[in-house]
Amino acid sequence: MFANFQEQRIKTSGSEIFLRVGGAGPPLLLLHGYPQTHVIWHKIAPALAEHFTVVLPDLRGYGDSGKPESDVEHTPYSKREMAQDMAEVMAALGFDRFKLVGHDRGARVAHRLARDHALLVEKLAVLDIAPTLHMYETTDMRFASAYYHWFFLIQPKGFPEKLIGDDPAFYLRTKLGAWGRTGDAITPEAHAEYLRCFEKPETIHATCEDYRASAGVDLEHDRENVEKLAMPLLALWGEAGFVGSAYDVLATWREVAQDVRGHAVPGGHFLPEEAPEETLAALLEFL
Repeated sequence: MFANFQEQRIKTSGSEIFLRVGGAGPPLLLLHGYPQTHVIWHKIAPALAEHFTVVLPDLRGYGDSGKPESDVEHTPYSKREMAQDMAEVMAALGFDRFKLVGHDRGARVAHRLARDHALLVEKLAVLDIAPTLHMYETTDMRFASAYYHWFFLIQPKGFPEKLIGDDPAFYLRTKLGAWGRTGDAITPEAHAEYLRCFEKPETIHATCEDYRASAGVDLEHDRENVEKLAMPLLALWGEAGFVGSAYDVLATWREVAQDVRGHAVPGGHFLPEEAPEETLAALLEFL
């Protein structure tokens, strides 16, 4: 899936990050979401690599990246720590400024990266999310029903891990099927990679910690931010998915950023896999 990309491992101050790098040109960092890996970008990364040096990491806790020990506050899986990984990865690759795209959890890491390291990020694109703080503070029955996993995964250590771990293949298949709207969008090869990584107990635990952090320490960090992001921001969402139907996506991002644009693309949650042509076109135009 990534024939012309090179694999690397980079140690950061808090973890070790597995990544692939390909292409030439200005640097572009792509961050994946839950419960996937960098493989979500496989349909569009080669085309992006014709214009950019494309960096495809697995977030800490996911894929083949490190799964550091957590603490009672889940701080090692805060978006601040996960963003710090990415700042250090790009520095290690020799990039002091870059463009940034995130999907799902990766978009939440990207949002924090743009907050904590604003001078590094030239442009920011977020795919199929509204800001975390907004989503928690406006929670209602519709949101809780559609995003029940937000509240399941934050339960005390051991409970969601046990239930998911008893049949991770069923859980993964169910989650991917529920969020997507295009039946054959996730290829067998991509699904096999997601399962290879997700079925490991350490991945299941680490990804629960990601969500636990989002319901605690991440909200504290978000509430500290009062100034709006200055870099241009593109928001894309699936026209058949939940986010676009439940939120005025552009309005929510204008609460936290000055220069916001965006639109829906066909399909559901997994934009780079369900609508690769439309997602690629939107990203190229913006970036």
